[in-house]
Amino acid sequence: MTDLLTALALVLVIEGLVLALFPHRLRQVLAQMEQISPDILRIAGLAAAIVGVAGVWFLRG
Repeated sequence: MTDLLTALALVLVIEGLVLALFPHRLRQVLAQMEQISPDILRIAGLAAAIVGVAGVWFLRG
């Protein structure tokens, strides 16, 4: 459980840094994402999750 909470805290740190350092670029990226179909975004999100799980498995295994 501690690992999960640590991972969530790190996500907040990374997102906070992106918002603090590149707010205008983040808005541009979000505007571009509105042009992409939900199916493509879903596939990209699933692919990112799979890569993340594989990375954790590799590093912690």
